[in-house]
Amino acid sequence: MGHHAAVWDHRAATEITKDWNGIDQVVLRNPHGASARISLHGGQVISWRNNEQGEELLFTSSKAIFKSPKAMRGGIQICYPQFGDCGSLDQHGFARNKIWVIDDSPPPLHPNESLGKSFVDLLLKPSDEDLKQWPHSFEFRLRVSLGADGDLTLISRVRNINGKPFSFSFAYHSYLSVSDISEVRIEGLETLDYLDNLCRRERFTEQGDALTFESEVDRIYLSSPKVVAVLDHERKRTYVIRKEGLPDTVVWNPWEKKSKTMADFGDEEYKHMLCVDGAAVERPITLKPGEEWTGKLKLSAVPSSFCTDQLELQRKGF
Repeated sequence: MGHHAAVWDHRAATEITKDWNGIDQVVLRNPHGASARISLHGGQVISWRNNEQGEELLFTSSKAIFKSPKAMRGGIQICYPQFGDCGSLDQHGFARNKIWVIDDSPPPLHPNESLGKSFVDLLLKPSDEDLKQWPHSFEFRLRVSLGADGDLTLISRVRNINGKPFSFSFAYHSYLSVSDISEVRIEGLETLDYLDNLCRRERFTEQGDALTFESEVDRIYLSSPKVVAVLDHERKRTYVIRKEGLPDTVVWNPWEKKSKTMADFGDEEYKHMLCVDGAAVERPITLKPGEEWTGKLKLSAVPSSFCTDQLELQRKGF
């Protein structure tokens, strides 16, 4: 089947359905049984399965609220034009609460970004209401693609079509599904400085040789490598997270006490999820008029025989 991949028609592999609120969702498929589902509400990836076995790789809370204008708790949320909670904007910005449109004639990306992939291009432009809240004109293009190998790639391009510069912070807020948080470790963040959101963003240095979890964690790792690995020991699975244009990595697990305070999150669900976000938080991105920024995230789920030596090789070439 592999030799057909080059002529694989990405449109035939794309289906549009509606959710129970009547909002469009795009389903991507590849020839090997992988799939991804993207909601036009927030441009949010709400499902990703990378093979025929069809195991869901993204976490969604059983208590998630599927009702506009709130972002659904889970999947991969687009946090723009801010990450976190500051000033007059919604927490994590407004992009994840808006209805995006399918972009039928996006400006071209590198030809490699289409080859053997099924993909969809989405577009967000500010409404008059948005401009009152955040007075900057932009075009935000998001391509979500599913590779022949089942990898999931998100490419965000933000263009300033304003007469003056503006700045923003950004994150792909990615809820990964894990078997048991106490059996999970992250490799690639050792020795880095991080800002701790549990201590008023005070700066610390990571001391462990891998990051493991036994209590609430809410950190922004700075100048993090292009490749980070999340090892799920019990499932014998590793998530490999590759990023470009995103200097920071946010790591979040609410643990027990915080979980009980969240209406759209089950009390015990913290055990089965971990957010690891490619992000640009510490130093906001500034665009001059006409300038464009690109931020790319690629997620792979591989058997955990995938080892750290391979990680080193992967870091050298995206």
